[in-house]
Amino acid sequence: MNNLLAARSQMAMSLAFHIIFAVIGVALPLMMVIAEALWLRTGDPIYRVLARRWAKGTAILFAVGAVSGTVLSFELGLLWPGFMEFAGPIIGMPFSLEGFAFFTEAIFLGIYLYGWDRISHRAHWLSGVMVAISGPASAVLVTLANAWMNTPVGFAMAGGKIVVESIDPVRALASPAALAESLHIILAAYAATGFLAAGVHARWLLLDKTNGFHRRGLAIALAVGGVAAILQGPSGDYAAKVVAKTQHAKLAAMEGQFRTERRAPLRIGGIPDVEAGVTRYAIEIPAGLSILSYGDPNAEVIGLDDIKAADRPDVRVVHPAFQIMVGCGMAMMGVAIWGGLVAWRKRTVPDGRWFLRSVVLACPLGMVAIEAGWVVTEVGRQPWIVQGVLRTSEAVTPVEGLWVSMFAYTLLYLFLGAIVIRLLVAQFRHSPTSDELARDVEALS
Repeated sequence: MNNLLAARSQMAMSLAFHIIFAVIGVALPLMMVIAEALWLRTGDPIYRVLARRWAKGTAILFAVGAVSGTVLSFELGLLWPGFMEFAGPIIGMPFSLEGFAFFTEAIFLGIYLYGWDRISHRAHWLSGVMVAISGPASAVLVTLANAWMNTPVGFAMAGGKIVVESIDPVRALASPAALAESLHIILAAYAATGFLAAGVHARWLLLDKTNGFHRRGLAIALAVGGVAAILQGPSGDYAAKVVAKTQHAKLAAMEGQFRTERRAPLRIGGIPDVEAGVTRYAIEIPAGLSILSYGDPNAEVIGLDDIKAADRPDVRVVHPAFQIMVGCGMAMMGVAIWGGLVAWRKRTVPDGRWFLRSVVLACPLGMVAIEAGWVVTEVGRQPWIVQGVLRTSEAVTPVEGLWVSMFAYTLLYLFLGAIVIRLLVAQFRHSPTSDELARDVEALS
């Protein structure tokens, strides 16, 4: 295993592990705050029980996410010194601000966890609101750095080196992909976490439809996850248009577009054949890609054949990952619309067996879509670590034997994953029955 492959594999594994905890840390506090707000408004103690349950899950996942995030920060310097030397002066600002957001989240999460009945109800709820704000803020700041890597601005080059006097970190924060990527990942976090929680509550409702705890939990989770899943459609369209303008190679790889052509078709499915230069077995919608990318059926879409071979991303990875992401998103959107229509018509939480079963099946789709989306974002930018400026091979550390650290970190993440599963199973394996819930409610009242 060569150095570059080992470094990329280690970084990919670390990001794939950490992003799960990161997106849950963005969305679960919002659901927790909504539950407590409903308790304060209605006086229904079941909402308080629900908020406390979700708070415990937030604490577990935040702790492990902090560990995996710290590992990632070390890996940036250890594995990619060329990147840090080049990009550090430009995008150091979002990373430092992310530290403030992280510590804000940690402080107010501690207040929220230990402040039950110790501070006023309003102050306690406001501490949860701060957690629900600082989590997304942290995610956005990290995403801004990634957006800059895809569309680098805010600096000048002279003789292949950055001109220090010309660095503009504020402009770097507002790179062309900044808004699209930030909006897309935040909505993805709410959709994925909402559906994950909804699947758990739907599973228990299939066993006991009278359980008020799970009915309320399903309602909040579907409201958060369903709305985000529906909004993700326009968000994804906007993000794709930004890619079409700024990263022609990535768009071609996403869509399996080998030839430059007008009226380029939109492909659904298909297997890219690199040697033949075609995407086989795809369902093609004539002019669909031209319309979606540029709003014009006659617009020209640049294909992979017009891009230097050394500058092409691996279409065999990017295209299937993009199809998986879109497919999962469309399935979640369909379930969300179904649930919304039933709730609007019946004025109650949807609890039909087929609907609950569909929610259970859709439960992991958000996380699958997020993992696939990050594959599209990162592999679609290759061979560049900073698009068009710095190659990944130029940024990797010259230190040999990275495969050793890769396997060591793999063992670390397996260990952390086992701990998380053990803690979550211990916390949530027992669902409160209606009688037990009644006793808890009476005790809280």
